[in-house]
Amino acid sequence: MIEARQQTSFLFDLDGTLVDSVYDHVLAWHEALQEEGVEVSVWRLHRKIGMSGGLFTKALARETGREFGPEMLERLRQLHLKHYNARSHRTRPLPGAKELLAHLTDNDIPWAIATSGRIETAGPVLKILGVDPARHVVITRDLVRYAKPDPDLFLAAAGKLGCGIETACVVGDAIWDMLAARRARALGIGLLTGGYGMEELERAGAYRVYEDPADLLAHLDEVGGRR
Repeated sequence: MIEARQQTSFLFDLDGTLVDSVYDHVLAWHEALQEEGVEVSVWRLHRKIGMSGGLFTKALARETGREFGPEMLERLRQLHLKHYNARSHRTRPLPGAKELLAHLTDNDIPWAIATSGRIETAGPVLKILGVDPARHVVITRDLVRYAKPDPDLFLAAAGKLGCGIETACVVGDAIWDMLAARRARALGIGLLTGGYGMEELERAGAYRVYEDPADLLAHLDEVGGRR
């Protein structure tokens, strides 16, 4: 028997993929670390945005030679939240992001958002994007044991949609998204909107790379985006 085609679903990262917020996070972390007397170059912070907070701080500990105890980690998290939320009201959707989600919705193509951010930082930008967690599938760091590059966020999103992960496309702007997609056994689609180059995204597992959500929408037929 010929097996029926299964509908492709799309699992989106949030920061740097649908909203232009990567550098807001970078600067918020930079200010938080400075308040704690930790000097780290901005470019080093950029390369870590998108990974889980735990791995983020472990990488910083290696680079700075400092130990970040539980109390300091919580202070850094709260400082990051303060500085990020002071900026997030100015965050804007990336070109084509709203149109892409609307097109998928209008054509009954399943989609979800899976972000390493907690709801306290993701909530305001989801509102700007026009995504309501009460009506749409949104998986945040609060809901899973591990964040990227572990696959938990995307596995949870596919499960909530009721879609097989093997027929899902993970769309992200960072190598951490692509690594998580590979570990989840999903296809990875990279966007250049987070500052990573095409070669970096492809090496991490992206089988297609587009400039931004608008470019992906224009080529959606190339990645199974049809009903």
